[in-house]
Amino acid sequence: MEARGLSRIWPRSLQGQLLLAIALALLLAQGISAALLYSAQVDRRNDALIHTAAMRLMPVARRDEPVPSPDGPQRRHPGRGMGVQALGSFTVLPDDRRNTDGEAELRSWLAAQGIDAAEIIVVQRRVRDDPLAQRRLVQRERGGRKAEREGKLAPPERVMLAAVRPQGQPQWLVSRVLVPRAGFRPGLTLVSQTLLLYALLVGVIAVVLGRLTRPLQALTRRVEHFARTRDPDGQIEPQGPDDVRRLIVAHNAMEGRISSLLDEKDVMLGAIGHDLKTPLAALRVRIESVDDDAERERMAATIEDIVRTLDDILSLARVGRPSDPREPTDLSALIAQVADEFEDLGEPVTLAEGERIVVPLRPTWLRRAVRNLVSNAVRYGKAARIAVARRPDGIAITVEDDGPGIPDADIATMQEPFRRGDPSRNSATGGAGLGLALARAIAEQHGGRLDLANRRDATGAVAGLTATIVLPPA
Repeated sequence: MEARGLSRIWPRSLQGQLLLAIALALLLAQGISAALLYSAQVDRRNDALIHTAAMRLMPVARRDEPVPSPDGPQRRHPGRGMGVQALGSFTVLPDDRRNTDGEAELRSWLAAQGIDAAEIIVVQRRVRDDPLAQRRLVQRERGGRKAEREGKLAPPERVMLAAVRPQGQPQWLVSRVLVPRAGFRPGLTLVSQTLLLYALLVGVIAVVLGRLTRPLQALTRRVEHFARTRDPDGQIEPQGPDDVRRLIVAHNAMEGRISSLLDEKDVMLGAIGHDLKTPLAALRVRIESVDDDAERERMAATIEDIVRTLDDILSLARVGRPSDPREPTDLSALIAQVADEFEDLGEPVTLAEGERIVVPLRPTWLRRAVRNLVSNAVRYGKAARIAVARRPDGIAITVEDDGPGIPDADIATMQEPFRRGDPSRNSATGGAGLGLALARAIAEQHGGRLDLANRRDATGAVAGLTATIVLPPA
C-alpha cells in the first residue's frame, strides 16, 4: 500500500523527478542549516546566561560587596535581577538539568578574575520548583512588561541557577537567571527560505531541464510511433544538447536500416512464396495421375500441410508490418462468424452471449488469430468455448478447452515458433507449432497480448487450457 501511494506521488517524467529531487535536496540542506542555526542560538543564549550569572557572582566572590548571610534572604542589587543568595548548602533536584559545559565556562570566567572556586554547579530548574524564581516572575509580570502584555513573548518556564563555593568558604553563592523562551522558529524559517530559494531556482532549472527533456519526449513519441507502424516517414530533427542530438541522429539511422531490412524481407518472402507455391501447384496436378487412391490422398494431404505451413510462416513474417489499416469492427460479430464456421464443420464450438463491442482493429488478422486458438482447442481439447467481455485491463477474447493443458514450465515457451508441448501435440495431430506464435504476434500487432493458463478443477487437477487475447480498451 505504501509503495503504491509513493508511486502515485512520485512524478513519472524526467523533468518532474529532477525538480522534485532538487526540492528534496534543498529541503534537506535547509533543514540542516536550520538545525545548525538553532544550535548556535541555543549556545549563544547559554553563553549569555553564564555571562550574566558570572557578572553577578564576581563582586560577591571577590568580597567587593558584602556576602549575604548564610541561609538568609538573598542580597538584592539594583539592575541585577534576582541578585545573589548565600546558602549553607546547595541541592540538585531530581528534575534539574545539569550543565557541565556551563560549569566549565563559569569556572573560566571566575578564574580570569582571580577567583578560585572549590565547587561549581550550574543547573536549569523549572520555575515552579524554585519559590524565589516564581516570586520574581510574578513581580515582573505585575510590573507589566510591554512585550509580555502584548503576548509577543511567553513567560519563562525555567530558571538557571549558578552555584559557586569559593575556595576556603563554607557557604554557596547562588545566582538565578530566568531562561527566556527561544524566539527562533526553525520550521517557519525553513519553509520560508526553501520556498524563496526554490522559486528562484526552479525557473532556471525548468528552462535547462526543458531543453533536455523536450527532445527526449519527442524521441520517445517517435519510437512509440515507429514501433506501432514501422513507418520511416516523420523522423524528428536533431535538437537539444549534443548528447541528445547524437542520440536522435543514431535513432534516425537505425530506423532507416530497420525499414530497409523490412523491405528486403518483404521482397524475399514474396519471392519465396511465389517460387514454392508454383511447384506445389504443379505437384497437385501431377498426383492426379497416381492410380492408387490411398497413396494419392496421402500425397495431397502432404502437399496441403506444406502449403498451410508455408502460409503460416509467411503470415508470421508479415504480421509485424501489416499493410491494411485498422477499421472500426464489431468484435462480437467477428467472433460469432468464426464460431459459425467451426459449427458448420460439425466441430463442438460454443459462443457465450456478450455485449456488442466495437473496436478499431484489422479484422482479417484477428479472425486468423481466433481461428488458430479455436482450432487448437478443438484438436487437443476436444471442444472449444469462446467468450468476449470487457475487463479492467482491456477487452478479453477467451477460448477454453477440456484437454490436458500445458505443463506450467512450458507455457512461456509454447508461444514461440515451431514449439510443441507434450508428445500428444506432434506432427500427426496436425500443425507445425506456429498457431500460438501467430496468435501472439497478431495480438501484439493490435497492442495487446496472449495469455495462456491451465484451468483446474476442485481437486487441483488440470481441467483444460484457457487462451486469452487481451486487446487495449476501446
